[in-house]
Amino acid sequence: MRHFAFLDSAVSGALFHLPPTEIARDGDRRMVATALGATLYAPGTRPRLADDVRRQAAAGVASMVLCLEDAVADHEVAAAQANVVRALNELGDEPPSVGGDSGLLFVRVRAAEQIPALVAGLSPAAADVLAGFVLPKFVEDSGELALEAVLRAGDTIGRPLWAMPVLESPEVIYRETRLDTLRGVRRLVDKHADHVLAVRLGATDLSGLYGLRRDRDLTIYDIAVVRDCIADIVNVCARGGDHVVTGPVWEYFAQPERLFLSTLRVTPFATADLADSDVQGPALRQDLVSADLDRLIKEVVLDKANGLIGKTVIHPSHVSAVHALYVVTHEEYEDAQIVLAGDAGGVQPSRYANKMNELRPHRIWAQTVTRRAAAFGVLREGHTFVDVLAASQTVAA
Repeated sequence: MRHFAFLDSAVSGALFHLPPTEIARDGDRRMVATALGATLYAPGTRPRLADDVRRQAAAGVASMVLCLEDAVADHEVAAAQANVVRALNELGDEPPSVGGDSGLLFVRVRAAEQIPALVAGLSPAAADVLAGFVLPKFVEDSGELALEAVLRAGDTIGRPLWAMPVLESPEVIYRETRLDTLRGVRRLVDKHADHVLAVRLGATDLSGLYGLRRDRDLTIYDIAVVRDCIADIVNVCARGGDHVVTGPVWEYFAQPERLFLSTLRVTPFATADLADSDVQGPALRQDLVSADLDRLIKEVVLDKANGLIGKTVIHPSHVSAVHALYVVTHEEYEDAQIVLAGDAGGVQPSRYANKMNELRPHRIWAQTVTRRAAAFGVLREGHTFVDVLAASQTVAA
């Protein structure tokens, strides 16, 4: 897959210092996990599911999940499972593509027993479209069984499949069981590191255990009990940079009634150089605020600051904002290169003359930035996420 493949060469050349590279589905695990970006969930009950996947791929969605769990009512599970198998077979006959890239397609199951049944119904071409499975309510005991089912499914189709566990069970967030549970999860993902692509967060389920739901004016980090849980998940599961943990779902659409003013500053939009775009900076900002995407932007910034990479989304309008924020700025890239250039420690000034780069403490950060640069590209000096959004909006229009 390759991000921003929908941009023509002239726009891409003007925007990127280094363009996004093509990421192979079976490439380096952390590289593929970084490239997931905004992972769009779609209920397995949608009547034209294959057409939906093709349309979203053409619009720049690089990873999708066909959901058979929370997005599907209990009485619809059997029909939804058959619908997902049918959609995958249709996609095998006519794969999704944008710029020659098909992206990554996963199925979220309710139980491990669904995995062999799903694989058994796929044609060889359909099996080639499937990237892997999302495993809900993941803890050590049941997780072992689910991961073994994914491994066997890979043996069945003759190709390894990725697994993405979701941390959303009571044991994960209850304080008295959290650390033991997370240690067990870490042992299991370490054991199966070659097959566990990323660890996902089920913030909706975790919030629901306390009767909580974040308002559209807030981020998940304003919900103290979930924020503390996220901190421990990052501490245990993302420690050392060995595993990627993705950001929790953003679940809101546009809503005109708002309690708080937007914190999205006017200046980046007013000063952005959008001369080659039909999009006006202030109008773009107003569109983002009207669609509540400014809150999503804030949450993604906080995700990144807290060590999370990527985002679960439930609406196509969320995708461009997430991807724009994951493009590496020229300043970030220059600082990362300085850090990675030396391995003897010490301190080097930023070429932007606004910070010091400590070569040892910042090394894992720099490695993460380098993977983001390969997946999402590096902006030309002076450009920001606003320019990426404007270019994406122009194509969408």
